[in-house]
Amino acid sequence: MRPNLLNSFFPFLRWFPLSGDQLRGDLIAGITVALVLVPQSMAYAQLAGLPVVYGLYASFMPVIVASLWGSLPQLHTGPVAMLSLMSAAAVLPLAAIGSEDFIVLSVMLALMVGVLRLVLGLLRMGILVNFLSSPVIVGFTNAAALIIGLSQLSKILNVPFPRTDNFVLDLWTVVEQLPQTHLPTLLFAIATFAIILGARRVIPKIPGVLLAVVLTTLVSWGIAFERNQLVPIDALQDQEARELATGYASTARAIDSLGVTTARMNQELRTLINADDPERFNELALLEADLRVLNREMNQRKLANNERQVALHNLRFEHVLSEDGQDLFYRHGKVPDAVDADGHTWRINTVDGDQIKMMGGGAVVGAIPAGLPSFQMPEMRMDFFWTLLPSALVMALIGFMEATSISKAIAAQTRERVDTSKELVGQGLANIVGSFFSSYTVSGSFSRSAVAAKNGAKTGLFAIISAIAVMLVLLFLTPLLYHLPQAVLAVIVMMAVFGLINLRSLVRAWKIERQEAVVGMITFLATLAMAPQLANGILLGAGLAIILFLVRTMKPRTDILGRLPDGSLGGISINKVEPIGKRFMAVRFDGSLNFVNASRFEDVLLEARSQNPQARAVLIDGSGINDVDVTGEERLRDVIETFRDNGVELYFCSLKAQVYETLHRGRLFDLLDESHFIRTRQRALAFMEETFDDDDSTHPPAPAVGPSTPVLG
Repeated sequence: MRPNLLNSFFPFLRWFPLSGDQLRGDLIAGITVALVLVPQSMAYAQLAGLPVVYGLYASFMPVIVASLWGSLPQLHTGPVAMLSLMSAAAVLPLAAIGSEDFIVLSVMLALMVGVLRLVLGLLRMGILVNFLSSPVIVGFTNAAALIIGLSQLSKILNVPFPRTDNFVLDLWTVVEQLPQTHLPTLLFAIATFAIILGARRVIPKIPGVLLAVVLTTLVSWGIAFERNQLVPIDALQDQEARELATGYASTARAIDSLGVTTARMNQELRTLINADDPERFNELALLEADLRVLNREMNQRKLANNERQVALHNLRFEHVLSEDGQDLFYRHGKVPDAVDADGHTWRINTVDGDQIKMMGGGAVVGAIPAGLPSFQMPEMRMDFFWTLLPSALVMALIGFMEATSISKAIAAQTRERVDTSKELVGQGLANIVGSFFSSYTVSGSFSRSAVAAKNGAKTGLFAIISAIAVMLVLLFLTPLLYHLPQAVLAVIVMMAVFGLINLRSLVRAWKIERQEAVVGMITFLATLAMAPQLANGILLGAGLAIILFLVRTMKPRTDILGRLPDGSLGGISINKVEPIGKRFMAVRFDGSLNFVNASRFEDVLLEARSQNPQARAVLIDGSGINDVDVTGEERLRDVIETFRDNGVELYFCSLKAQVYETLHRGRLFDLLDESHFIRTRQRALAFMEETFDDDDSTHPPAPAVGPSTPVLG
């Protein structure tokens, strides 16, 4: 196999032979990135609605595969904030967050995203990203950053964050719970902000994220920040609390049952649709109606339980130990005089069946399963495949767009060449292989890639070193992360995503092209309004951008030309000048002449003729016409014949070679001889003035149908 072909299949062979300086740079960069990767991956896993260990799983095999088959050596692949939130939003309507089904569907979604990216890469379809205009991307990114950041607010306040189909209402529920803020949790969050910002200024060589994780974990362990008790519902010595908890548990069981029923009915529905049997049409319609009723009932029950969850969390309890050693919880201020409470304020954290988790402190990461992820085939739930497919496609494109922008930014500094299609292949393989090791969707990370480039990464070996560090954490260090406050992880996410907010780009777009800026603003507002379904926001923005492009294509800039005071030519409508000729007109058409705007071309010429009825000829400045299709050529023939019937001749100047050849092949020269095609605008104007504006010339020359000498510059 030839070396070039071998390198195309195994791009990591380009790393070798490694020099001492390269190995040293990769080692330092890999260790530095690992210090940022471990806490980031845990935070992003929670953002995806998964246990924190799945963030570490996503930072192991996918990192290695992407580095081996990627295009840019300094690009670091792994969990990222935007795709983590999009993953949660895609799976949340189909399974309860944190449940086994939720995990299975998240891994399945990673496999789907990987396959889509791999196929796009093999077909060299990286160009698809061009359908997303810059204002659309900026609008979506700004909205997504806000949504991701604000979704962490509940962890900083330590209050429930009910997840429904309306992010704004969910966020308002969190804001309404501000009086219930857990002060120690808030102090941990503030301290994390201060440590990360302070480290950037005072000791920039030490990752502030790592420093914050180490210090807050030690403090959390030292003060026993976590204080939990798992007790039966009967341990609540309050009638209102018991009724709320019992109602929550009962409704949760009903929701699970409805979920199983709707999943079965969805499968039956798809079977009927695929069968395409007209005799079973009534059965299909009844099944769809029943499914709508059940979905509506399930959503109502979820909303009811969200309200119960908030109401339960707002209750405050005191813990006492009965004479027979049982844990009892009385409402605050209602403890019997003869009983001594432990002095702590307790809240109801979760209700699981007949058990209640009481929280007397703050939320921490908790126990993380030790050991590496095992190799296992991702479970394919085909009844959810078509539901997840639109989100998978959008995530494949958004993740690729994010990785490409990162790669190009770093490549501009390192002078590396980025092959977007190869990067798609590398990202696709990373997600596919990762899904076999319990990884959720991954992509290129801007922050970790920037850290790698800054610390001297030369090859993709640095990413493999960071993955080995994660492996060591999984094998030996997970117990040390038990007491890490969840508020710290929330702050890490917030600070990472708020740096993505970029208002200057929208302001600049407003100055350049207001219509595009409006599309960007609509994308921003739509993404916020449709959250957590972020895919819908960017699909709307992309659709509006394409519509705007088509409208512009349908109505290209056209104008009658006039002479400006300095002698140059310009449009009469913009510059408020008189048309250039008395008995002829010069018209400029800035756009390709095709089926989209052929009617516009005819309308412009007819309108120009109506404004100057004494004109005997029309000169079309074709310098802005890049190509002509069949419809455009046919419409052009119709215009020539219509104008000729009214005694008006059409002439062309400054046509591009490809346009001239197209018209020649289309036999337009059966209507016009070559004297009607003039190479330069100056010669064309001189010819038109001499032929039509000469005082002795009252009629245009008879059109020549046969061969003649063209008037060329």
